[in-house]
Amino acid sequence: MISKSTVAFHTLGCKLNFSETSTIARKFEEAGFEKTGFDKGADVYVINTCSVTENADRECKTIVHRALNQNPDAFIAIVGCYAQLKPNEISNIEGVDLVLGATEKFTIVNYIGEAVKKQKAEIFSCEIADANEFISSYSTTDRTRAFLKVQDGCDYNCSFCTIPLARGKSRSNTIENVLNDVKKIAEHRAKEIVLTGVNLGDFGYAEAGSQKKITFLDLIKELDKIERIERFRISSIEPNLLTNEIIEFVSQSKRFVPHFHIPLQSGSDKILKQMRRRYLSDLYSDRVNTIKNLMPHCCIGVDVIVGFPGETTDDFLETYNFLNILDISYLHVFTYSERENTHAVQLAHQVPIHERKKRNKMLRILSEKKLRHFYEQNFGKEFNVLFESENNPDASGGMMHGFTENYIKVKTPFDPSLINQIIPIKLESIDEDGCALVEEINEFSQV
Repeated sequence: MISKSTVAFHTLGCKLNFSETSTIARKFEEAGFEKTGFDKGADVYVINTCSVTENADRECKTIVHRALNQNPDAFIAIVGCYAQLKPNEISNIEGVDLVLGATEKFTIVNYIGEAVKKQKAEIFSCEIADANEFISSYSTTDRTRAFLKVQDGCDYNCSFCTIPLARGKSRSNTIENVLNDVKKIAEHRAKEIVLTGVNLGDFGYAEAGSQKKITFLDLIKELDKIERIERFRISSIEPNLLTNEIIEFVSQSKRFVPHFHIPLQSGSDKILKQMRRRYLSDLYSDRVNTIKNLMPHCCIGVDVIVGFPGETTDDFLETYNFLNILDISYLHVFTYSERENTHAVQLAHQVPIHERKKRNKMLRILSEKKLRHFYEQNFGKEFNVLFESENNPDASGGMMHGFTENYIKVKTPFDPSLINQIIPIKLESIDEDGCALVEEINEFSQV
């Protein structure tokens, strides 16, 4: 390895990817590399890719091009889900030197060598069936909030999804190891930890020497006892795995915040069956109603896919009306795109692209209305905001941002003394950007 080489990172996709990028970055630093910004002309660039994004190939090419513009001689390594699924395609992108699969990415330093550019990219990728080891990962780049991976892989077989092909079978960390990771995160002064995984609610394993099965509920009960972390947030959990016991526990928890992100994908039972989801709309609405009965102020986010094969106008309107009536807070809307090696790509009655985009726009508008309504429901109430750092306050109009425990985004005039502080505020208005605006917080004492 070249002495004092610099390395820069770019992450595409989910919170899970961010936790893994941070872990990979620490391995580089332990090996003597100096981490630097992406626009600083690094010697090595590591791009962590995603297979969920609709234009994974184009995004990857764009980031590679950006890196080479900074340093034409930079060594370019591609890792992540897209690298596992399409290693040969990535290796043909001009300027790429190394492509690593699902397990190899965590030992990337061993593959870098002298970080000298290759005439032809090298590929090191295992069969996905061999990706059966859990690798602890967590982010520490933002001292306000950390992403902690506790589960990886997925045993579900949704007809539209390539994630099991990119990450392998479901596997989990142990509670003991998770608690150790939390202690390390606490040393970086983070006040909130977001639990992440591919199928987070599937967290679990057989306890050594016992027939007892450790579950996600067991995990969050142990985490709730930790005093060094102010908040825990559950990133995303399948509705069939979000049990009443989990909901009830969060409603009484000292540290788990009232915020759930629950994938729906479709409000049409016909489409849910074709998607091979493990629930129907009645179960989903039951989960939402249970949450709202116990935590009326709880924020509920929803994933939904439009334009799935066979989705008629009536099917889409069934989804729209289902979401319109449901007491949810916001939507993440995805336009269906064909993926190789999935069952859905073989289905008849593909929805025209223009119709998919039209449906996407309709749900995004609905999401804006839902979010504003959720904010208005909480006017006049007091919440606690964890304010985040802002590297360039001038770029955001001299404002800084934070989130309440129930995920309402708040902004206030930049004040460095507020960074990484939890401040009680009262919600009174929404600005043109859709944020809760707090002009004056000096009257409130810091928590």
